[in-house]
Amino acid sequence: MSHRPRPEGRHPEASYRFVDDVTRAIAKAKEPAEERTVAVAAGDMGGPAFALGLVDEVATDEVPVALGTGTRHFGATDAHHVPEDPHVVVRGDRVPHLLYRVRR
Repeated sequence: MSHRPRPEGRHPEASYRFVDDVTRAIAKAKEPAEERTVAVAAGDMGGPAFALGLVDEVATDEVPVALGTGTRHFGATDAHHVPEDPHVVVRGDRVPHLLYRVRR
């Protein structure tokens, strides 16, 4: 999903669709993905998708660095979609990689 025009230099045959809301953007992404996973980044797209209940799993890489006050992964939301305990934990080099199912 983008509010910006097609980037200059992008291959002319590469698909680029303008979509005006998160639900339509995810539906459009699922078409070519078929049965494969559609990933959504946190922030302007991920927050609303999470709030609408369109997120099944949350993947996060936790880096223990103090950066000040921090930023919520999904922005401010009144949604009650709570991740369960992680069902996948991969120990990395100074960073754990966690995968949570979203409980509704």
